[in-house]
Amino acid sequence: MPRISPKIKYQHLKDVPSSSTMAFGIYSLLEAIVLSLNAVCILNEERFLSKLPGWGGSQVHGFGEEPGMKTQIFHFIRSVKTVMKYPLIPVNVFVIVFKLIFG
Repeated sequence: MPRISPKIKYQHLKDVPSSSTMAFGIYSLLEAIVLSLNAVCILNEERFLSKLPGWGGSQVHGFGEEPGMKTQIFHFIRSVKTVMKYPLIPVNVFVIVFKLIFG
């Protein structure tokens, strides 16, 4: 059985980026949060959420009953859209300018 020299054996590792170029920093985390908030804010309730079974907003619960998980997620999406719609505009502008300047 022929021996493989270390140069040939590990040659594919030279194409892997170093840890400094693949760092997951605080900016990457904040950018992921902004992108997720953007995704929630552009959901259209009539076109997307109402077509899914059980996601209608007209579910009525009795007094003292806990709402189900789908209802809680639906209310969370609605409140995120209400609260974050306008503050996300300057945040997105900042992220775009930051990306243009610093790459």
